[in-house]
Amino acid sequence: MFPIETISAKMLDYYAGRSDSLIIDVRDKSSYQKSHIRGAVSYPYSELTGEEQFPAGKTLIFYCDRGGASMAAAKLFVRKGYRTRSVIGGFAAYRGRNLVISG
Repeated sequence: MFPIETISAKMLDYYAGRSDSLIIDVRDKSSYQKSHIRGAVSYPYSELTGEEQFPAGKTLIFYCDRGGASMAAAKLFVRKGYRTRSVIGGFAAYRGRNLVISG
């Protein structure tokens, strides 16, 4: 069993822009295009295979709409040897300063 660390949505501001972490949005692409956390990359959960290669040494911070898919993604990649975190409450709980809203 691999324990998954969780963080609150407000902690996303701490991780945003840090060189030692990568924020990964696992919502669908249209949700990401409408709004996301500054610096986050889009990897929809439905498209994750577990074969994706992320930079070694970075902590992977996963978020989704409410927290379920990000927890599943974090479990998938912790088994691959990555340090992972899942955001409790997901994007719906985020109220920080790094929100990007598109057109």
